[in-house]
Amino acid sequence: MYKNSDIFIASFHRIEKYLKSKVYNKKEIGFARAVKMLRKSNPIIRRYSDDLLEFAELRNAIVHNKTDITYAIAEPHDTVIERMKLIEEELFRPRTVAQLFSRKVYCFQQSENVSRILSFIRNKGFTKFPVYDGQRFKGLITQKGIAKWLAMNLEDNRLFSENTILLDILAYEQEGNYRFVAENTSVYEADDIFKANTEKGHRIGALLITKNGSPSEKLTGIITNYDIMKI
Repeated sequence: MYKNSDIFIASFHRIEKYLKSKVYNKKEIGFARAVKMLRKSNPIIRRYSDDLLEFAELRNAIVHNKTDITYAIAEPHDTVIERMKLIEEELFRPRTVAQLFSRKVYCFQQSENVSRILSFIRNKGFTKFPVYDGQRFKGLITQKGIAKWLAMNLEDNRLFSENTILLDILAYEQEGNYRFVAENTSVYEADDIFKANTEKGHRIGALLITKNGSPSEKLTGIITNYDIMKI
């Protein structure tokens, strides 16, 4: 039966090989240095960089302090092994947005009356609504846009008349309050998109999933800020 130190070292070597395959023209670089370089561009490594750096220290303690081939001075705890397996799995087979967020997406035509969306908010609790002109994507209506539209038109007696359509609300939405992503996008990349836009002061309402990330393709899922927070 394998000891935890054996399992740890085997997993460490697989992760090390993966890291070196991502560091172009620098194959001789060390594990820790590779982590520090790659975390700048790889969202998965960035998420687990602290763990990976601690693994490097533990690996050194096990390998360099071995007194013989069968005895390791440090035996990793079961929780360390579980954590390492999780990280290895995410590196080699990262969870994709399609795996977690594929679902039926309710879409609307820009010519529809605003009352239809308000009904969805009341009955289903949805707050993000992709809007189309035929097959052409026109924009994303959010609770923020609806609130702004209401505030600017409270004195209009025709606010909920049959002449008030979704195209009218789109005019109150922040431009570019959405992004399209492909189904094979990792959940870490998706999280990075939300964070990067928020840091730039441009918070987006949702990520819209299509097969290849093209707005002309059928929507296969949608991700909101709240969805990302849950994972």
